[in-house]
Amino acid sequence: MIIKNGTLFCEDGSFRTMDLKIQNDHIAEIGSQLAADGQETLDATNCYVVPGLVDIHIHGAVGADFSDGEGASIQTMARFLLSQGVTSFLGTSMALPGERLSQIYRTAHPFVGQAAPGMATLRGVNMEGPFFNVEKRGAQNPDFIIPPNLDLFLRLQEDSGGAIRTVAVAPETEGGLEFVEKASRMCSVSLAHSCADYETSRQAFARGANHVTHVFNGMPAFHHRDPGIVGAAVGTDAYVELICDGIHVHPAVVQSVFRLFGEDRVCLISDAMRACGMPDGEYDLGGQAVTVVNGCATIAAGSLAGSITVLTDCLRRAVGFGIPLEAALKAATINPARSVGLDREIGSLACGKQADILVLDRKLSLRNIVLNGELQAVLGFHKLNL
Repeated sequence: MIIKNGTLFCEDGSFRTMDLKIQNDHIAEIGSQLAADGQETLDATNCYVVPGLVDIHIHGAVGADFSDGEGASIQTMARFLLSQGVTSFLGTSMALPGERLSQIYRTAHPFVGQAAPGMATLRGVNMEGPFFNVEKRGAQNPDFIIPPNLDLFLRLQEDSGGAIRTVAVAPETEGGLEFVEKASRMCSVSLAHSCADYETSRQAFARGANHVTHVFNGMPAFHHRDPGIVGAAVGTDAYVELICDGIHVHPAVVQSVFRLFGEDRVCLISDAMRACGMPDGEYDLGGQAVTVVNGCATIAAGSLAGSITVLTDCLRRAVGFGIPLEAALKAATINPARSVGLDREIGSLACGKQADILVLDRKLSLRNIVLNGELQAVLGFHKLNL
């Protein structure tokens, strides 16, 4: 297949009018006026050609949740995500009992990295919980929050087949800094649901933490006399997750995050739960009741309970909030991929990488989706036979 005449989002962060050739499931060539040679040709005139989106923090969608521990739930999520332009994702768990997490991860293991028609690819696990500070639990169930436990982490890593790509931890808890140092040798370590002060956070980053989970949410405020996790992260190379749903973080703060951390360190995430793609109503998250009213999900105590957005909408909102399209695209593709060690396979348009590609119109609406080199059924699709 060849995608012709599109405005390609290139690896250097610029847009250029180029053609892109796919062989099997990988990008084979990028250039100007590539010969079709009788291949299927997709005309992307007046459209953006961008990498498939990468959501590294999503719990569920359309009634399914990764923590259901059922293959059918993973597949339901994967079908929906692909329909929205998300081609890769990390299934994200919650603070749950160890045995329950073990069952969830064993169920996920055979799905990790497996390409299936019509489904986004599960690329691994985001272990969000149970190693938190109960005071910053948010929508996490306090009954299951425990201090960092390396033995449990190692067992769960084995259960998942080595698929844990990032693990969240509150570094100020007992054994937190030691856990950061050891776990960071095996995967990304993210500071999350934490009361850590600036100095403790600084030590955590120095000992191997390289990520912040949903920045500004589940942590102390960024104060001029007590900068906390956010202030400590600014002076590092750490990536920060940002829920850009217009609810979790004010639009002005979205702009500030990009200015503080730079466009190469921000990772847009959905943090979506099973109510995503569903009407307002009653749902659950991690064993707790969730009420969704006017697109806002909360638990009984009033805490926000994840979002009901999709990453594609987060991208559009970021642009609507004044973030340049180039920076927003990085934050939804290559940055999250790089933050969890997947950037050699996905996240940008480059020869040799997986051919997961979106064609967007100038309003950022989906025109076409290519997954593993295969064109998927999408409204608005049209081909040229050259």
